[in-house]
Amino acid sequence: MKNYIIKRLFLTIPMLFSITFIAFSLTTFIPSDPAEVALRVNEIIPTAEAIEEIRIELGMDKPFLIRYANWLNDLFHLDLGNSYINNNRTVIGEIARSLPATLTLAFFAFIIVIVVSIPIGVLSAVYKDSYFDKIIRLIVFIATAMPNYWMGLLLMWLFALEFKLLPTSGATSLLHFILPAITLSLNFIALYVRLIRNSMLDKMKEDFVFYLNVRGIKQISIILKHLVKNSLQTSINALGMSIVLLIAGTFVIENIFAIPGIGRLCISSIFNRDYPMIQGYILMMGFLFVFVNLIVDIIQVYLDPRLKKGVKGL
Repeated sequence: MKNYIIKRLFLTIPMLFSITFIAFSLTTFIPSDPAEVALRVNEIIPTAEAIEEIRIELGMDKPFLIRYANWLNDLFHLDLGNSYINNNRTVIGEIARSLPATLTLAFFAFIIVIVVSIPIGVLSAVYKDSYFDKIIRLIVFIATAMPNYWMGLLLMWLFALEFKLLPTSGATSLLHFILPAITLSLNFIALYVRLIRNSMLDKMKEDFVFYLNVRGIKQISIILKHLVKNSLQTSINALGMSIVLLIAGTFVIENIFAIPGIGRLCISSIFNRDYPMIQGYILMMGFLFVFVNLIVDIIQVYLDPRLKKGVKGL
């Protein structure tokens, strides 16, 4: 197991460098000149002299690989430069300021996904082709096809405007995260209910379930101790990756509910062509995806005896 973890850690290194290269290359291959953009967003007339001065200040007069090496060196020192919109604000500082709201939203959404999708997926498989199962499959089909921004507006109208139970914007209390978290979780609930249901149905056809029934073990014990456990092991990779997808998917929800998170910061940076901030967002999401994938793989090997046996041979 130790050798497997070390090997996986070494494999992440080229992936991380690839992410940094892609993020840095954006400012080189984009159609507009970052120096001109930096002037325009600060309402400065982009004359040829001013553009050349900013290019020298940003180090853009140097060759590509030298600029990349300098930028990578700054990255190792946790320096991604300053925002074009406000030169007094650093990229790292803005991400650190916005990230807590996004993580809170993603955390509540993930809890809702786990609490709702697992029992419904299990019950839908146990009562296959019943009215309950048919209704759940219909709801899953509708939820999968429904855009989350439309559902967010619908929930906002119902619970905020009609019933006046929950706030519609901001992130100053936990109540502000209820509607956004539900909106963000709906598509994932539909996905994982279907995934868990299908996994349960596949496990029910395997030989070990037949032998457990022959031995006279109670159905509730077979379902909870064997079927659910084995089904979740096959779904844990997808469930783990949903953490990254939830964080990455907050940009629409944060703009609808006016949550000052990393997604809203990204959208604002894209509209304002704030390239250092966009680079920081791409780096953060790429690194997060790599490390979450690493953690999920290690957990999956630890929980699955078959995978653990193969790892011992490394």
